[in-house]
Amino acid sequence: MTLGALAVLAMLFVMFSGFWTDWLWYRSVHYSSVFTTTLWTKIGLFFAFGAVMAVAVGVNIWLAHRLRPPLSAMSMEQQSLDRYRMGIAPFKKWALIAITAVVGLIAGASASGEWRTWLQWVNGVQFGQKDPQFKLDVSFYAFDLPWYRFLLSFGFACAVLCLVAAALTHYLYGGLRVTSPGSRATAAATGHLSVLLGLFVSLKAVAYWLDRYGLAVKSSGLKSADNWVGLRYVDANAYLPAKTILFFIAAICAVLFFATLWRRTWQLPVIGFGLMVLSAVLIGGLYPAIVQKFQVQPNEASKEAPYIKQNIKATRDAYDIQDSEVKAYKGNYKPADKEDSQRLRDEAGSTASMRMLDPNVVSPAFQQQQQVRAYYQFPSTLDVDRYKDKDGAEQDTVIGLRELNIAGIPDHNWINDHFKYTHGYGAVAAKGTETDAGGAPVYSESDLPAKGHLGTYQQRVYYGEKTTQYSIVGGPQKELDYSDDKGEKSYRYTGKSGVNLDNPVNRAAYAVAFGEPQILYSGAIGKDSRILYNRTPKERVEAVAPWLTIDGDAYPAVINHRLQWIVDAYTTNNGYPYASRTTLGDTTADSLTDGQRAVVAQQNQVNYIRNSVKATVDAYDGSVKLYQWDEKDPVLKTWMKSFPGTVKKKSEISPDLKAHLRYPQDLFKVQRQLLTTYHVTDPGTFYSGSERWQVPSDPTNKSGNAVPPYYLSMKMPDQKGQAFSLTTTFTPSKKDNLGAFMAVDANATSPDYGKIRVLKLPAQTPVPGPKLAQSNFNSDPTIANELNILKKGDSEIEYGNLLTVPLRGGLLYVEPVYLRGAGTNYPLLKKVLVSYGDNKPVLGDSLDDALDVVFGKKAPGTGTKPPGGGTGEEPPANQTVQQALNDAEKAYEDGEKALERKDLGAYDAAKKKLKAALDRAAKASEEAKSSRKGGTSGD
Repeated sequence: MTLGALAVLAMLFVMFSGFWTDWLWYRSVHYSSVFTTTLWTKIGLFFAFGAVMAVAVGVNIWLAHRLRPPLSAMSMEQQSLDRYRMGIAPFKKWALIAITAVVGLIAGASASGEWRTWLQWVNGVQFGQKDPQFKLDVSFYAFDLPWYRFLLSFGFACAVLCLVAAALTHYLYGGLRVTSPGSRATAAATGHLSVLLGLFVSLKAVAYWLDRYGLAVKSSGLKSADNWVGLRYVDANAYLPAKTILFFIAAICAVLFFATLWRRTWQLPVIGFGLMVLSAVLIGGLYPAIVQKFQVQPNEASKEAPYIKQNIKATRDAYDIQDSEVKAYKGNYKPADKEDSQRLRDEAGSTASMRMLDPNVVSPAFQQQQQVRAYYQFPSTLDVDRYKDKDGAEQDTVIGLRELNIAGIPDHNWINDHFKYTHGYGAVAAKGTETDAGGAPVYSESDLPAKGHLGTYQQRVYYGEKTTQYSIVGGPQKELDYSDDKGEKSYRYTGKSGVNLDNPVNRAAYAVAFGEPQILYSGAIGKDSRILYNRTPKERVEAVAPWLTIDGDAYPAVINHRLQWIVDAYTTNNGYPYASRTTLGDTTADSLTDGQRAVVAQQNQVNYIRNSVKATVDAYDGSVKLYQWDEKDPVLKTWMKSFPGTVKKKSEISPDLKAHLRYPQDLFKVQRQLLTTYHVTDPGTFYSGSERWQVPSDPTNKSGNAVPPYYLSMKMPDQKGQAFSLTTTFTPSKKDNLGAFMAVDANATSPDYGKIRVLKLPAQTPVPGPKLAQSNFNSDPTIANELNILKKGDSEIEYGNLLTVPLRGGLLYVEPVYLRGAGTNYPLLKKVLVSYGDNKPVLGDSLDDALDVVFGKKAPGTGTKPPGGGTGEEPPANQTVQQALNDAEKAYEDGEKALERKDLGAYDAAKKKLKAALDRAAKASEEAKSSRKGGTSGD
């Protein structure tokens, strides 16, 4: 008994520790109201619905037992059941309690999971928009209908369980007979079961009535739209009247069941139930199929046009793309003359700040040059933000935090992992548009401790995207702050973050929660020790606001002398009438998506989304702040009523923070996916699908996934100056030419923030899309030869982001080319690829060089303008280089063929020829450079 009691106490303490540590954590981040509101809502639903289910089942079992017939003349069937009755008799009370407790616990647990549905129903705010069919506010479908459906499903479950429990009890005590002669049921059992069946059919009538409204949010198939939602012609003209008729039939059938209390016969209810089933098949199934086959299909485009129009409007409203501007764009502008080309060259420099530093490629360079110690790390994909340089001009900046890398700790033990190595240190930033002479980033903030243009700020990083383990700080054990040439610097955490471990109950609870008994008795923990956990920005925001969907990319910024993580958060809903649905995990995936950058609600289907909240997480003390961003969003207003005081007003956003806010990538990816179809507003064109676009695959890698959107400071045709934007491209469905270019103003301080501009290209004059542009780069002989020279030895070519920029009626493609040299593990910018319209693609040593060549300001392979009236022919030195490159290419091909034949002798000979040709090319190139410096060679 002692062992049993101890085991029970241990299990209770394990359960308590989970609850207690959660409460302590929420209290430490000052969001205890979220914990208590969620907890009391779950408890309330658990007991309310659990009690209803338990009482309903218990009362029906008790009533069936009370209505049992006398068993004086027992049949053989009843005699066989007698031993069960005898066995149950001493425990009837406890059996009833056990049965009702089990069904109550199951029902309560199921109901507690609906806490979000309950809170939205209780606190729902009107949208101010009505659906076109029933003229009800959108809030009815978003907040009310889901709760009514839950109540209905609970009612069905309750009715079925009561019916089964009552029937079994009646059978056990003789009220129902299966094999005995005579009447199969007593009058009391007949009346009891008929009332339960009447309740079940009544619920079915309610279900038919709610199904009418459910048609507005029902998913159905339409060939021109994925995940179509809303009424179609057959729904409005067949299913809707059918559901209404079935409602009245079910209501009448329910009355017939209730009438059995007086008639004591099943005849009429059975006839009524059969009529209801037959009606459901004929009216609810066969009739709509006939309407679809003979009325809709012969003229589907015309019949569906009004409903397509409603779906287009609702979808554009629900995804906030209703104001997107689609304008025609020539796309293939050709300069009128040489002077026009010169003007184009000048405009190219002011139209966009071409970001040569690709945040998706250069992380290894940050790691190699700025990691400093093995126990630090940078994310694999860096972030793009805007900062002012030393002259006060704003520029695109690539930034990353030097976070703690647990795997790089020299000696792993519990003290080192959780007490000594506790935090990262400092931000590293580089200019997005520049590299040094060797192709490495030009850092505007670097070294350890960091210094540069970001000013003074708290550099310690206790909370970050890579910080997933718990740490215990502030106690007797000092932490490693950072190391320099003078040795290690120690530090003791002074922040108020985390949970204090001076209480033995707290220590015991965390010892159980983390499965680490040393927390309970370790001497490294003192009265000021605090445990830090849930340390990634996404974890913290999701925990304090479980009703939000979190963007996959949190990014750091220096704000008011603090390192802050900025997290975009969305309110979503799946009940917006007529709006097509999308799956967030699929829509937001691209070639850069990984576990760290994936949207949290990966497989959530939604048909309404808003970036309603901007959140910040302090990298030092972990404090979380939620700011209202979309002040009109009714879903956010509903949650703010549910959790008052958790979200700050938009007016409380400081100017310093607002300067770093940007349009979120995941929302943009959802919107661009919808705009592949919903840029069309004409129902006929929408139905035909002739104008449908697709998001192209990323041509710079072999993943086959969608091209990611890119942040870029650029100017659209209707803008007077550059604006920080988020951009993407579209191609026509199943084609590789460019269909459209899309950009959204991503600068939160701009009055045009969130404005979506789409440039639609004409179908009759194809313009290369990203895949074709990359193919044109790769297939150009001159470019291929130059890249082959770069790749000599074990060096590898790595392509950066393929940037697309509209430029006076044409499209400019710019792509940085990085070289990962033999013996190095980080890429350096070596070349830049540029193409414009029908101009020959160019591989330049720099962006300016490539732009000069592509617009005719310089001749290919030179650094100066072509002479006036000159022939434009290459000088002898350049011809020698070209010939050597041709020889090298031929030698390489000969070597490949020799390998295929397994002729090693021929392969060795080809290798020697390849080396000799490359040496000749390098020598001729050096001679050409020397002659140009000495002024002995013409251009």
